[in-house]
Amino acid sequence: MYEFIKGTLIEKNPSYVVLENNGIGYLVNISLNTFSKIKEQKDAKLFIHFYVREDAQVLFGFFDETERELFRYLLSVSGVGASTARLILSSLSTEELYSAITQGQPSVLQTVKGVGGKTAQRIVIDLKDKLTKAEIKTEKVDFSHNTLKDEALSGLMVLGFNKTSAEKAINRVLQKGLTTNVESLIKEALKVL
Repeated sequence: MYEFIKGTLIEKNPSYVVLENNGIGYLVNISLNTFSKIKEQKDAKLFIHFYVREDAQVLFGFFDETERELFRYLLSVSGVGASTARLILSSLSTEELYSAITQGQPSVLQTVKGVGGKTAQRIVIDLKDKLTKAEIKTEKVDFSHNTLKDEALSGLMVLGFNKTSAEKAINRVLQKGLTTNVESLIKEALKVL
C-alpha cells in the first residue's frame, strides 16, 4: 500500500519517528539501524512496510530497501512477528543477519533477546535458500554517533524491557568498555538481556 514516505522528522527516538508529510504526522516504527542513519537528519525518506493485525495497523520504516526486504523475509517465517523481526534488525546489521542466515549460523540469531534455538533454526532453514537466490546487497552499518546512557536506557524501555534489567545490562556493557555510542550500546545490552 505504501512504498515510502518522505518528509520532515518531527520526533526521533530509537524505536519510532514521527514523519510529517503534507501536514500529516505518521508514527513510523523503526529499527536501531535506521535510527543510526537518520539520527542527525531533519528530513528523511523511509521505505514503508504496512503491517495489519486484527487490533492494529502499524507502519514500519526502513532507511533502505535492503533492510525492509529482510524484514519482510523474517515476517514470512512461522513464529516471527513484526516485533521480533524489528528486534532482530535492531540487534544485527543487515550484513550480519544476511551472513548468519546464508551461512547457516543460528547461534548468531540466538544472541537476540527473544529468539530461541528453535526459532533461530527455523529462520535459517526457511530463509537460507530464499536469501541466497535473492542476492540481497548488504553493507556494513556505521555507528559513529556519540550518545548517552540515558538514551540507551530509553530505547530499551521503549522496546519493552523493564528499567532495572535494562540498566543492569547497560552497566555491564559499559564496564567492559565495548562501546561509546547509543546504537551499539543497545545492541550489546540486548545480547546481555
